[in-house]
Amino acid sequence: MRILPLFLASTLCLAASAADRKPAMTFHDLSANRLDGKPESLGIYKGKVVLAVNVASECGYTPQYEGLQKLFAEYRDRGLVVLGFPCNQFGGQEPGGGEQIAAFCSTKFHVTFPMFEKLDVKGEGQSPVYAFLAKRLGVPAWNFHKYLVGKDGKVIAAFPSDVAPESKELRGAIEAALK
Repeated sequence: MRILPLFLASTLCLAASAADRKPAMTFHDLSANRLDGKPESLGIYKGKVVLAVNVASECGYTPQYEGLQKLFAEYRDRGLVVLGFPCNQFGGQEPGGGEQIAAFCSTKFHVTFPMFEKLDVKGEGQSPVYAFLAKRLGVPAWNFHKYLVGKDGKVIAAFPSDVAPESKELRGAIEAALK
């Protein structure tokens, strides 16, 4: 008989604590797990311009990894960081686990920018990171959708998959955000 009241009390506490949580005001209020499973506060990127990209290893846009790595190498000293968020929601094009993804990215494209655990960018299981990114500019329609986040942690722009890392449009937005 004592189990039911205890269960109800703990359920009410969980509901109250969930209701007390504040929505993320900036990108820096969030966290995500790196490919190795270790949690990382995205607050460490405060003061940097972030290019957040949902990536996949078996996509027609996968060669964009090369361009993303070039962007990161070219602009990191000026304050740009590229963050890769693997996603398997579009055509099952990211079937691997963390170790497979890490090995693929490092051997095939020599990726050195931060990579995170596979997550959902849309739908019922949408990660809090993508709920924040997509709130104003919409959810990705496919892999390699890019969100540009300013130094203040607010989303500046979104670029669909077919906007290549080398494009004048994306580079111009990065340049403006870095000023």
